[in-house]
Amino acid sequence: MKKPELLVPAGSLEVLKVAVLYGADAVYIGGEAFGLRAKAKNFSPEEMKEGIEFARAHGVKVYVTANIFAHNYDLEEAAKYFRELQEIGPDAVLVSDPGMFMLAKENSPKLELHISTQANNTNYLTYRFWWEMGAKRVVSARELSLAELKEIRANIPEEMEIESFIHGAMCISYSGRCLLSNYFTGRDANRGECTHPCRWKYAVMEESRPGEYLPVYENERGTYIFNSKDLCMIEYIPELVDAGIDSLKIEGRMKTALYVATVARTYRKAIDDFFESEEKYRANMDWYHTEIRKCTYREFSTGFYFGKPNEENQIYDNNTYVSESVYLGQVLEIDDRGFAKIEQKNKFCVGDTIEIMKPDGENQTTNVVEILDAEGNLRDSAPHPQEILFLNLSVKPKAGDILRASERK
Repeated sequence: MKKPELLVPAGSLEVLKVAVLYGADAVYIGGEAFGLRAKAKNFSPEEMKEGIEFARAHGVKVYVTANIFAHNYDLEEAAKYFRELQEIGPDAVLVSDPGMFMLAKENSPKLELHISTQANNTNYLTYRFWWEMGAKRVVSARELSLAELKEIRANIPEEMEIESFIHGAMCISYSGRCLLSNYFTGRDANRGECTHPCRWKYAVMEESRPGEYLPVYENERGTYIFNSKDLCMIEYIPELVDAGIDSLKIEGRMKTALYVATVARTYRKAIDDFFESEEKYRANMDWYHTEIRKCTYREFSTGFYFGKPNEENQIYDNNTYVSESVYLGQVLEIDDRGFAKIEQKNKFCVGDTIEIMKPDGENQTTNVVEILDAEGNLRDSAPHPQEILFLNLSVKPKAGDILRASERK
């Protein structure tokens, strides 16, 4: 069996480094234009260079997304952007628009080309088409089952790669090509500006009774008629491998460092355990389930992998995330006193019991003994985000470890 690549999202340079340290084989990122996550921090050319250098030093690949559906006025700048990418030198560029594909092929011929899920890749003839055009990899539409993916694998060149989403948010629309956001707000989901109207609550108003709103009942549980559960395939690594998928992709370029570290580390361990022995993989299933829930999620389903989803794949009564852990910060360094330097992300206090999350899968419980600010003043608590703090912890972490706490109920 071929061990699949674990492909992890990164919306910023900070998160890229976390993804690399916590188990990614490859990371996908967006530049400042032409990607489908306009609200992510994204990468300047300088940050992209730094991120690629950091990833390569750890044996990790970097792919850059340029998967918008372009308009005429985008094309000149897109050509220039692809020339810049060739100079920066990521491992691949990801596109969905055939015009953008041609621009990438002409202006960055040294870069590997991957085809985004947005291109609606649902059959092996589509895969063959892109292969003959020069693409190395195609990202499958999320509407495909494992049986369909296995059939695609059997009918495309052996050297061609299949990439498939295995974890994260699911769009209500076909392969993510949604018009709701554009219609309601003028912000185009196909150009990276989605406002997520699929998560909103809807009602019906009858024309002759303005202002009288009637709820839309999908069933007795509520009215969030578009709101899907998140995808999670942590229990089905053997089936994903058997289907011949080359790259297992995590969704989430808008996610926090804690989310990326948690999901990457959990899938890293699951994949490695399975390739060591299926018995070890099955024995650790409770650990995977416990860990994967220590970040924000919307309840889980298996999407389309085992056939068309039914109503159990939707959440009708609310649009909120489940959150079981809070991100406190990543340890930037350990000073001469043994204090951990962090950039604080969420509030915590002296005396709190928190958890040290290590890249190798180990978790350690520790207590906050002292908090010092950057001037060396003692603090009782840390209420201000992005403040540089020095922590005296009862169990000493290492640089690169992540600190998290249980969500306060």
